[in-house]
Amino acid sequence: MTSTAAAPPPPRAYRRLSVEERRTQLLGAALSLFAHRAPDEVSLDEVAVVAGVSRPLVYRYFPGGRQQLYEAALRSAADELKLCFTEPAVGPPTERVSRVLDRYLGFVDEHDAGFSALLQGGSVAETSRTTAIVDGVRRAAAEQILLHLGRGTGPGRRPAGRRLHMMVRTWIAAVEAASLIWLDEEKQPPAPELRGWLVDHLIALLAATAATDPETRSAVADLLALETAGGPAGRLAALVLPVVGEAAHLLPAPAASD
Repeated sequence: MTSTAAAPPPPRAYRRLSVEERRTQLLGAALSLFAHRAPDEVSLDEVAVVAGVSRPLVYRYFPGGRQQLYEAALRSAADELKLCFTEPAVGPPTERVSRVLDRYLGFVDEHDAGFSALLQGGSVAETSRTTAIVDGVRRAAAEQILLHLGRGTGPGRRPAGRRLHMMVRTWIAAVEAASLIWLDEEKQPPAPELRGWLVDHLIALLAATAATDPETRSAVADLLALETAGGPAGRLAALVLPVVGEAAHLLPAPAASD
């Protein structure tokens, strides 16, 4: 009697990964572990298990061991984070910054508790090289924000003044700090609310700096010409003006007329 049982499916053909594909696979496995634990708590054995390869293979690609693998994973994460700040110069500047922050907070959310280990140091794996990688992200982020403010390097761009550049770097540091606090507070308030608050901070810092720095005042004037009443800058102006009105008594009394 002929059997009617279905023949087993043919085995899947094994595809040998290229050097770049294998390296990408190992970095992905490392990042998945570094995203939740400090680098010095992750072993190469664990990376090998997550990647589904042998420990010697991990060493073949990263003969420097865990430190080399961490630095390579950090560069990969840094490249991804830099892309978060890249946004076409389309639409009002504060709306562009809002989209940038949505991507940035999405990155922070995805890497969760490992965000500090990945990009903020605080580990025995931190070296001058890892510090340089992280600082490169901060500088790249600041340059992108300055571009949205109509300043920076490149054709047709006016260079940013010292005060404006310092102000943007200060805001980038505040965004990092707020992100870490957000993780400590179990991601509260919700990301969209945090994003709006950070955009408000940028606008407020710009206004305060513009009050005493002519170059920043010029940049703010250019920015406001591109904003809309329904955008972040218009919304904040509507909220702040009544508050500022309550400070009228702090202004110098007008000079008496003859």
